[in-house]
Amino acid sequence: MYPGATHTRFEHALGAYHLACRVTKELDVQLAALLHDIGHYPFSHALEEAGLPPHESLAARHLRSGALAAALDRLGVPAERLLPLIQGTSTSRFAGLVAGSLDVDKLDYLSRDATMCGVPYGVIDVDRLLTSLTLGPDGIALHTKGLAALESLLFAKYQMYRNVYWHHAVRSATSMFKRLVRRAIASGRMSPDDIAVATDDGLSHELQQHDRTGLARALRERRLAKRALDIPATDLPAETADWPSRDPDLLERVEDRLTRELGLRADQLFLDFPSKPDMFDVSIPGAESLGLPRVAAELQRSAQRLRVFVLEPAEIPARAIVELVTWPAEEVKARLEEDRGLLSAAGRGSAAS
Repeated sequence: MYPGATHTRFEHALGAYHLACRVTKELDVQLAALLHDIGHYPFSHALEEAGLPPHESLAARHLRSGALAAALDRLGVPAERLLPLIQGTSTSRFAGLVAGSLDVDKLDYLSRDATMCGVPYGVIDVDRLLTSLTLGPDGIALHTKGLAALESLLFAKYQMYRNVYWHHAVRSATSMFKRLVRRAIASGRMSPDDIAVATDDGLSHELQQHDRTGLARALRERRLAKRALDIPATDLPAETADWPSRDPDLLERVEDRLTRELGLRADQLFLDFPSKPDMFDVSIPGAESLGLPRVAAELQRSAQRLRVFVLEPAEIPARAIVELVTWPAEEVKARLEEDRGLLSAAGRGSAAS
């Protein structure tokens, strides 16, 4: 999608560290910012969507043993002081700088991703935000002079999610990659532990060696699944379910059933309805007067799209898919277990292709 976006997580780590150093001289906070992504999987957050543990929980294996642990010991900063900051469980007043609504991670990657992708959407006033941060007894707060910059940050997130992170080509590739990895794990060819320590190139090579789905080759050749259905969330009923983004096991079962009901070959259909409400959270002292939590919820919904991707031509009954994502997870599971159809008779009357 954005071939110029060749920046690395190492560069991002240095950027987050630099911003942390501008705010505080606390070594623990600076190092936590530098190492906040140390447990990250290959290919960004796609594997967390596939059901693997959050990358923050994997930081311990890198910080508690080996050369990195030895280096931290020489600095007098054991892993046990950094992990709560990285994992968002710290009670330190500085915790919000590493894992919070206005942390240095977001301040760096939004600007960096926008620059490297060559888009104008992620422009934020980092300097204004940093100089507006205050440290109170309850932690990080924002001076009123930084409220306009905070609004800009929120809208930058919205624009980046809508136009970059949730672009249809990105989501198609993500859906295919998740299925490929889950199939590899289910077959026993790879384990989550192997994947957690793999590089991008190493994981790609392993997935291509014994791929029976054809997805690895399709991704290598940039043959992405096409949109057979694409509906903005603002056009959906207000009461939509969150299982498509929260329950990858159920999502895969639904995709397999839809594939069968539509007469498609295995691994040819992907249902995608991403959700990231925490990413739009702006709960920081000093920002209450703007009413941003309500705005954040509306922006999250405006950025979302319900999509069905297919690798072979298919007519997708739009009303049936919309109805499907309004059912709670319990009803979907019951229909699957009782072998009842997911594409209801009422919903099959409308098709989008």
